[in-house]
Amino acid sequence: MLIPKKMKHRKQQRGKLPGQASRGFAINFGSYALKSLDRGWISAREIEAARRAMTRYIKRGGQIWIRIFPDKPVTATSAEVPMGSGKGSVEHFVATVKPGTVLFEMGGVSQDIAREAMRLAAYKLPVKTKFLVKE
Repeated sequence: MLIPKKMKHRKQQRGKLPGQASRGFAINFGSYALKSLDRGWISAREIEAARRAMTRYIKRGGQIWIRIFPDKPVTATSAEVPMGSGKGSVEHFVATVKPGTVLFEMGGVSQDIAREAMRLAAYKLPVKTKFLVKE
């Protein structure tokens, strides 16, 4: 799974996700892409599950680029802990995604195979997505 090697601050606040994606919205590497239509958090586990689904379907034929990285720590306190004992420990990492962000790119396969592989990957993700083809 993807996690940061080093962080400046161990814990982060949740924050807001206003507006559209201002970067990472164009197809740069492959011929096909999976683009987010919603905003939200995508965990490292969900990214890995989607990557595995795509890789298995294309049978290691093409190439896949993961365009998002889970760099935001999410904390949680354990069950039945009373209020006021501080912020919990880091549980997992998430990637923040805005509408328009390209999540995955693929190249070296036909459009039919890429579309089906991306469809399988989209089932693993908590945001609505759209399949794109580079002109």
